[in-house]
Amino acid sequence: MYRVVKPAKPPIGFVLFQTSKVVARAFDDAMVEAGGSQPTWLVLLSLMPGGERSQSELAQAVGVQGPTLTHHLNGLEAQGLIVRARDPVDRRSHQVTLTPAGRARFLTLRQTAERFDARLRGDLGDAAVDQLRDLLAQLRVNVSGGEA
Repeated sequence: MYRVVKPAKPPIGFVLFQTSKVVARAFDDAMVEAGGSQPTWLVLLSLMPGGERSQSELAQAVGVQGPTLTHHLNGLEAQGLIVRARDPVDRRSHQVTLTPAGRARFLTLRQTAERFDARLRGDLGDAAVDQLRDLLAQLRVNVSGGEA
């Protein structure tokens, strides 16, 4: 008969997995309460610098596949937050443009994201937050083969 020995401390991967689930769920709840969602926030955030991107650039920036992005864009377009149009130079491509309503929603969601970040930080000082960022970046490098 084998006896399973429980480790003194849970593996760091397990702790990260559990923490990321809790944080992502809480962040999405905050976004929904503010009239958005995590995918909405990611799309609007990716569009904000210039207000326009190709759909393929946007998919890469948001980190989702084309069909998933299309699903999210359909909802944003129905809400009047974005418009999509064929690229006049490359008719195979679509340009996604933020509308004034989309900019307004972005500002609302940005305030929500900032409040959530303050809640997440709690009593952590700037040095601890910087150290956490560095540690998380190192973990990404460790598992990605050298890419942060």
